[in-house]
Amino acid sequence: MDMAGAKLESLSFPALAISRARASLEAMAQHPHRDPIGPGQESVWDFPRPARLEANTRHLRVEFCGRVVAETRGGFRAIEASHPPAYYFPPEDVDLSLLVPASRRTLCEWKGGAVYHDLVLGAQISQEAGWSYPRPTPDFEAARDHIAFYASRVDACFVDGERVVPQEGGFYGGWITSGVVGPFKGPPGTMGW
Repeated sequence: MDMAGAKLESLSFPALAISRARASLEAMAQHPHRDPIGPGQESVWDFPRPARLEANTRHLRVEFCGRVVAETRGGFRAIEASHPPAYYFPPEDVDLSLLVPASRRTLCEWKGGAVYHDLVLGAQISQEAGWSYPRPTPDFEAARDHIAFYASRVDACFVDGERVVPQEGGFYGGWITSGVVGPFKGPPGTMGW
C-alpha cells in the first residue's frame, strides 16, 4: 500500500469522507483544456448539464457478428457536458430477438433507472451491450424503452456511415465521431469532471 493509501486508511470515517470530498473538488477544479473546434464540429463542453434529449435524424447502425442488429434514422441522442452523445434506438428498429435481459441495474439522476441487455447471436454473447430506461424521468419520457448500445461491446457502430470510436471507460456509452471534440469524460482521472 502506498503512503497516501495508508494515510487514508488511518482516518476515521468522517475524516475519510471529508478527505475524499476534497479530492473530488480538487479534480473538478482541474477543468480540462478544451480541444479546438473545427468546421462542422461541436464541443462536448458546450453540451448542457443536466443531460438533454434531442430527436435524431442521422443514419445510425449497430453491427454484431457480421449482422446489423439495429438501424434507424429516428430515435434520440442524449447530450451531456463532457460526454460524447449516446444514441437511443426505437425498439422497432432493433432486432429484439437478439437481446436478453441482464441483471445489472443503474440509476441516472437525469434519465432514471436503467436496465441492461446482453446481445446474443448463436454462441456469441456480448454482456450488457445495451441499456434502456423502462421508467425514465419526465425529461426523458420520449426515450422510454429505446435501446442504446456500447460501441465497445459490439463489432461496429456507425453515424451517417462513419465508424464511431467508443467512449473510454466501462460505464459511459458515448459514441465519438469526427463531429464532436473533447476531451471526453471516461478515462482514469476524469471522474470529477
